[in-house]
Amino acid sequence: MAEKNTNSGIIASVSGVRGIYGDTLTPENVIRFTSAYIKHCGKSQFPEIVIGWDGRLHGDKILSLVKSTVAMSGFLPFDIGIAPTPTVQIAVEKLKASGGIVITASHNPQEWNGLKFLNSDGTFISSDKIKKIKDSAFKGIFKYAKINKVERLFFQYDLKKLHIETALKLKYINSSIIRKRKFKIVVDAVNSSGSEIVPELLKRLGCNVIELYCDRSGIFPHTPEPLPKNLTALSKAVKIYKADIGIAVDPDADRLVIITEKGEPFIEENTIATVINFILRHSDRKKIIVTVNLSTTRAVDDIAGKYGALVKRTPVGEINVVTEMKKNGSVCGGEGSGGVIIPPALGGHYGRDSLFGIVLILQELAESNLTVSDYKNTLPKYRIEKRKIKITGNPDSYLKKIIIQNRDKNCKITTTDGVKLDFEDYWIHYRKSNTEPIMRIIKETKIKH
Repeated sequence: MAEKNTNSGIIASVSGVRGIYGDTLTPENVIRFTSAYIKHCGKSQFPEIVIGWDGRLHGDKILSLVKSTVAMSGFLPFDIGIAPTPTVQIAVEKLKASGGIVITASHNPQEWNGLKFLNSDGTFISSDKIKKIKDSAFKGIFKYAKINKVERLFFQYDLKKLHIETALKLKYINSSIIRKRKFKIVVDAVNSSGSEIVPELLKRLGCNVIELYCDRSGIFPHTPEPLPKNLTALSKAVKIYKADIGIAVDPDADRLVIITEKGEPFIEENTIATVINFILRHSDRKKIIVTVNLSTTRAVDDIAGKYGALVKRTPVGEINVVTEMKKNGSVCGGEGSGGVIIPPALGGHYGRDSLFGIVLILQELAESNLTVSDYKNTLPKYRIEKRKIKITGNPDSYLKKIIIQNRDKNCKITTTDGVKLDFEDYWIHYRKSNTEPIMRIIKETKIKH
């Protein structure tokens, strides 16, 4: 391939590669980035590359390009079909594959798609590795296999059952206690990868499941990011069906958001707060550490303090949290956007997993014998506001101005990921998005009684 730069407009970060289908995410760019990933992948004992996709419209076209490129690179494309990102991660780990590719743009709108790249242990690749991949994709110098080394077989293998069984075997989970509650649950999977696996998991737990958007068409019925403003239909359905809970996942089902029995937001930050509360309540370790990112609620710190646990914080991005979790031996971790990470020590894997979050939260609710809204009232009270603005000019100069303006104020300034200002009763985090050409501004304030 020529060294011409055709990657303008592509967003490459620890969250993978994303672009607008047919515009910045062209067939050439899909081939370039897949080839670049394979170049930096390196064969393990087993040369498979596990491939899954989130089911979004036209993702099958990208799937064909990815599988062909993987095969022409001398690796075996192991196609598991429409599957959540955490299912692909588990598959890579269990199959001892050389790596994995998930075709998804996660919570981005319908016109977006992308590629998430995995290491041989099922974790996301690091920022250093994505830089090397991006550099290789820009240069366009690749080496493909000789014709007698090109893999021709494409496998189909349903790993949903394995994922569900893994979730049900997590430490501290007693399925019979959950079944006794006989939860009625409405599911919004935005017609994507969670459409079958989430209802199937819930049915295994004795739940009465109402499927709202679970047709696997890949056509999003609303903006797919699971924020309260995008979940109005789910909120209404919970009230109409008099359900106990509403569950929403994003297209690749690594984020989990809950709606209360009143049809009100549980708030996505409370997903990780609830899971951490459950894990710490059951943990018998002397030194307990949990890890979350800089944009995650302070409720985590309050809960950890109650159990004498320590909280470590990292830049936003799953691999950043996972790396720190491995380093400090965290009992759990995640991100305030609805991402839950349960380590192998508790039966999980190092990746955000909505199925794990569902099982743990249902166990916590069953043991507490509280409604979702009543349980929410037991958690620390914070109000979080999330805004995003389009980046104009140099975002780094904007961040430098924020530092200068607050340098003499009574606050802690953290610059490992944008700029975070920690005041006594509130904090503000300014950072460039890993997934969109925007600046994210998050502010959380303690609610005083």
